[in-house]
Amino acid sequence: MEIYGLQKLTLLDYPGLTACTVFLAGCDLRCPFCHNYELAVRVSEPVMDEEDLTEFLGRRKGLLDGVVFTGGEPCLSPGLPALMGKVKDMGFLVKLDTNGMHPVILEELISDGLVDYAAMDIKNSPGKYAVTAGLPDKAIDMDALRRSIGLIKQLGEKGEFRTTVVAGFHEESDFEAIGQELDGAFQYFLQPFVDRDTVPDRDLRAPDIEELHKYAEIAKKFIKNVEIRGL
Repeated sequence: MEIYGLQKLTLLDYPGLTACTVFLAGCDLRCPFCHNYELAVRVSEPVMDEEDLTEFLGRRKGLLDGVVFTGGEPCLSPGLPALMGKVKDMGFLVKLDTNGMHPVILEELISDGLVDYAAMDIKNSPGKYAVTAGLPDKAIDMDALRRSIGLIKQLGEKGEFRTTVVAGFHEESDFEAIGQELDGAFQYFLQPFVDRDTVPDRDLRAPDIEELHKYAEIAKKFIKNVEIRGL
């Protein structure tokens, strides 16, 4: 399996652990604020294969606790379960970042014991999900997303939800609706959009700090732990 990026050390991507982050290519969403747009549209070239990755991990035993699989959307990679299994057999914990569009695969990964921690991106309220994800109206299967939400909720403190907040895309009513969808979840994170200027012809900006705090207070009505990341 081809690997499109490797961050050899992160203290942020896997909460509480020292980890590396593995980037896989391809995504079925086209969010205009995507932080890894080059991976989503497969503009990037692979940097290694899975044998290179396992060799790297072999040299990092005792130094790294976990491996984060992100993208793009990792669940689109057919070789993901086998690679996760190899990583687990080497003694590493595994975190998965997902957009939640593939609940069948997500459920299989969790039930097979291949995922120790999972993070799901929540793009927006149901009525604005498609436009926020850069897709035509009604292109989002909300039933599939809700099934994934249920799976992440069941992970308790080993699961999280997060929303990248972008001025013009999000408002207070959206977080009321998001809160209702995530009602009972253990934790939810808001993170302000950061422009890397990698996607042409877009004019996006981060929300005001005051707005972020208002959104967080709304979400706290439904979710046990709500925090703002990246300030």
